[in-house]
Amino acid sequence: MGCETGRDDEKPVHRVWVDAFEMAAHQTTNAQYARFLAGTGHRTPLNWNQPNFNLPDHPVVAPSWFDAAKYCEWLSQTTGHRYRLPTEAEWERAARGGIENQLYPWGNAAPETVPDYALRWKNGPEPVGRYAPNPFGLFDIGDNVHEWCADFYAADYYGSSPESDPQGPASSSRRASRGGSWRHAIKVSRCAARSSIPPEFQYADYGFRVVRYVVPA
Repeated sequence: MGCETGRDDEKPVHRVWVDAFEMAAHQTTNAQYARFLAGTGHRTPLNWNQPNFNLPDHPVVAPSWFDAAKYCEWLSQTTGHRYRLPTEAEWERAARGGIENQLYPWGNAAPETVPDYALRWKNGPEPVGRYAPNPFGLFDIGDNVHEWCADFYAADYYGSSPESDPQGPASSSRRASRGGSWRHAIKVSRCAARSSIPPEFQYADYGFRVVRYVVPA
């Protein structure tokens, strides 16, 4: 985890072990989130009815961290599987796609080399899964919308994080997030890049994808 040429909160580079998990191939969509809303009566996100954000195959935007956690609880109850948000360590492991020491999911080439980069993400996120996945089969990992993570955030956490399954600090006023966003000048994030906001915030460039525990054979 981490990057020696990145921000201070990405240092030091360190090796971690994460137990097996399964991650959704794409960010949670409006269509999926609509089933959650219909089944629970939960509040709709701020941008739910805006045309740039409400197509069924677009990622849901502007759920708070608490909303995303509630979705995971509902999905667990309705499917019988245990769903949750990924930890930062899990997200970075997944984003790297098994390729060590590279800046981006595809390698070290600049984001501007991504197909159609100059034409994309003009007024909001894109439909999920439109372009090729990373080597683990994950779409839009590092772009489209920021993805909430399970962890609390601390800038100095890497200096004391455990080697096995790090879960983030015990408390903080912010929750961690990963990945790039349609809203920024640079649309695709490096695998190691970290971000965070207070968990109650609802931003139009924030979404999430779920992970689930592996069922033993």
